[in-house]
Amino acid sequence: MKVLIIDDEPQIRRALRAGLERSEYEVTLAASGEEGLDLAALHNPDLVILDLAMPGIDGFEVCRQLRSWSKAPIIVLSVREGEADKIRALDLGADDYLTKPFGVGELLARMRAVLRRAMVADEPAEPSFLCDYLRIDFARRLVTIDDVEVHLTPKEYDLLKYMTANVNRVLTHRMLLTKVWGVEYAEDTHTLRVHIANLRNKIERIPERPCFIHTETRVGYRFRTDSQHCEA
Repeated sequence: MKVLIIDDEPQIRRALRAGLERSEYEVTLAASGEEGLDLAALHNPDLVILDLAMPGIDGFEVCRQLRSWSKAPIIVLSVREGEADKIRALDLGADDYLTKPFGVGELLARMRAVLRRAMVADEPAEPSFLCDYLRIDFARRLVTIDDVEVHLTPKEYDLLKYMTANVNRVLTHRMLLTKVWGVEYAEDTHTLRVHIANLRNKIERIPERPCFIHTETRVGYRFRTDSQHCEA
């Protein structure tokens, strides 16, 4: 797998290169947004790791330009207090984010997740979704928990369908509202919170400790497919 790292901090580039090459990734480094775009066009990477705060062409513009022609997953790196930056990057097409400082082990796990999702996205759409005790039959619009039918409203079903089509990906409030309700509802986070709560009550065994629908604080939600990540 070819990975392009775009970051203006030399120590970050060196550390990431060492960690990724130990895991047998082929790594290319770029010290600026301009260089990153050139190298992306030249090498066609399988995944891009992108710092947001760079002089010149910043990470947001790099993300926007990359997404206009490349399907490669993008993991953005952001500062601790930058929730607004994370939301903006995700809305521009980034697939996931990591807050600095972070461990290489966590980065590698995020990389594996987005690469798996990218490979699944290139395959024909499945007629059903199955994870643990939850099953969705898309042809029949049928949702079952432990083989017992769960009755969802049309919007609840559309919301669940979109989230399960993007498993393990952070979906911002705006992305979910725009996709399910339309652009005129892009800021209506109250409506989204109500529907998420209703969905949790219907598909989670313990809604207060959800295993599927996880909250990304002040950003959005992530549909997890690994039950060990149940929220405390």
